[in-house]
Amino acid sequence: MVGTAGALAAGQRTASAAASKFRVYFGGYTGGTSDSKGIYVADFDAATGDFGLPMLAVEAASPSFLEIHPSGKYVYAVGEGDGSVRAFSVRPDGQMNLINRVASKGKGPCHINIDKTGKVAVVAYYESGSAASFLIKDDGSLGETASFVQHEGHGVDKERQAGPHAHSANFSPDNRFVFICDLGLDKVFSYKLDAGTGALTPNGFGTCPPGAGPRHLAFSTSGSHVFVNNEIALTETTFAYDAAHGTLKALDTVSVLPKNVPFSPTYSTAETRVHPNGKWVYVSVRTHDSIARLNFEEATGKLTHVGNTPSGGKTPRNFNIDPSGKWLFAAHQDSGNVVLFEIDQTSGDLKPTGREQHVSACVCVRFLPLP
Repeated sequence: MVGTAGALAAGQRTASAAASKFRVYFGGYTGGTSDSKGIYVADFDAATGDFGLPMLAVEAASPSFLEIHPSGKYVYAVGEGDGSVRAFSVRPDGQMNLINRVASKGKGPCHINIDKTGKVAVVAYYESGSAASFLIKDDGSLGETASFVQHEGHGVDKERQAGPHAHSANFSPDNRFVFICDLGLDKVFSYKLDAGTGALTPNGFGTCPPGAGPRHLAFSTSGSHVFVNNEIALTETTFAYDAAHGTLKALDTVSVLPKNVPFSPTYSTAETRVHPNGKWVYVSVRTHDSIARLNFEEATGKLTHVGNTPSGGKTPRNFNIDPSGKWLFAAHQDSGNVVLFEIDQTSGDLKPTGREQHVSACVCVRFLPLP
């Protein structure tokens, strides 16, 4: 049975996929060698692949990860520099204004997500290994911390897993659960969500192989499986997802490196995305500077590594697929370029378009469909 939140999410996906023109927002780091001043925005036409020059939308200190409100009226960003979470209103011209800034008990905010109703934001804190939720008010502003959870323990890697490191927050398709990947504990924690109060209640966890370092996840298009990229081990773990109970069961883990490329501790994975057709899973591999593609078989839950495409820059971190499924934007933290690929709709291969734009220290890409 599809609830109100699920129906709302399905409607939003349909509207986004039907749109041909978008504003693309880019988050990243400021300071140091970066010439970024905050959040940038560019026009994009999914019908032609035309990719406009990114312009500063609003000044902000290291808005490394962004999320757009379901209404399209607000954008939320974590600030890794000052530990804040910020809410912005979106103007008709794509520029933004700061609504408010809130702090929480966690340290090192690195990822943010908004629930399907647009009422709750959840933030993962890498440094403290914790997560917090915030209620979103009718005017788009953030309330103070509504719920806070602290992870405890350590993993087998004494250097990278000496303590918990919450790295991402994702809502289940039906909006009943929140999943937090913890790189330090090799676990994907499940929490029941009370969308009315923002409360998070522990609901067990799924486990990745020891020393794997789970970072980000994505649900299959049917919602029956969850894919988790393991930053340290350079692998992707597939979980069977029990939607009724919000639980995960590990099925298999595969490498995201080509067979002829030896493992290197200098490599690491960053992002996982699923193509809208549900057949292809993509993973960014930093330092190897590539995007891995894996084929997914819904019936068996099996992932098969197919190959890697050079990402066109240095240190591909976040990347995103436009809602039409035709294009992939690869953002590079160290070379400061966002590269556009066309996705072959038959094979899933990534085809370079020769189109790219400069966005310094870019680590996040988000799409806002235009009417």
